[in-house]
Amino acid sequence: MELRHLQHFVAVAEDQHFTRAAERLLVSQSGLSASIRALERELGTPLFVRTTRRVTLTEAGRALLGEAERILAQVRSAHEAVAAVQGVLRGTLALGTEQCIAGVHVARLLAAFRRLHPDVEIRLRQAGAGALAEEVAAGRLDLAFAVRTQADSDQLRSVPLTSEPMTVLCHAGHRLATGGAAVTPDEIGGEVFVDFHPDWGPRRITDAAFAAAGVRRTVALEVNDVHSLLDLVDENLGIAVVPRHFRHKREALTALPLKGTDEAAYETVALLPPPEAASPAARALMTLLGTEGA
Repeated sequence: MELRHLQHFVAVAEDQHFTRAAERLLVSQSGLSASIRALERELGTPLFVRTTRRVTLTEAGRALLGEAERILAQVRSAHEAVAAVQGVLRGTLALGTEQCIAGVHVARLLAAFRRLHPDVEIRLRQAGAGALAEEVAAGRLDLAFAVRTQADSDQLRSVPLTSEPMTVLCHAGHRLATGGAAVTPDEIGGEVFVDFHPDWGPRRITDAAFAAAGVRRTVALEVNDVHSLLDLVDENLGIAVVPRHFRHKREALTALPLKGTDEAAYETVALLPPPEAASPAARALMTLLGTEGA
């Protein structure tokens, strides 16, 4: 099995189209097709279902994709490690992050990294905690900043960055704002909630906290960005349970402590592969961040 076969296979799987993949790889479509056929012959099974419009992975293709991505990521790390020994950090830093993550100023960190390592190409992807964890484990991302939502595994480890409680945000004219006291899930379970997509770390933490308290809640207004959430709360269309640092983004809103549950701890972590699989660029970024043991 040749590396170029795996590179070609991953490109077709990502683009779901032979022509687009060939253009991106700067190879002929016939050469790409021949490479995929050679890989299928070696494995003894079709990897794609081909139609006139697009191609989709077979079950065998889906099984191969994760392994192929990890192999290619390890090969890239090997090349970058050799370059680092020679005194020059090159290659790509593929970073993922949730929005408005606590404990790290992503833009400032990347600007400092670029000044120190101008030959490294920076790629940034924003997504929810679950998707980011999967992409780091698969080798598609070098590391990610997200909320801890799972235990460490053979393919993924978490380096703690900061921790803070969750806070209830409401409009100054909301009934909860008059008392200004801490509230429990039971006291606010019947409210209209504004929240993020279920894959986001803050949403996962809130869902877990209310489930642990035995309280059902309905998310009537679901958004995928912080500013929309704050706007909806600012118009008194609902309340939100968010990390405490969100309250500084909209000073006019009232912030109330959430009590009565041990589940509502918002812990920001850096998600990384095992130490031996971490890329030189990821290690350099973590060193810049000042995290011991990264």
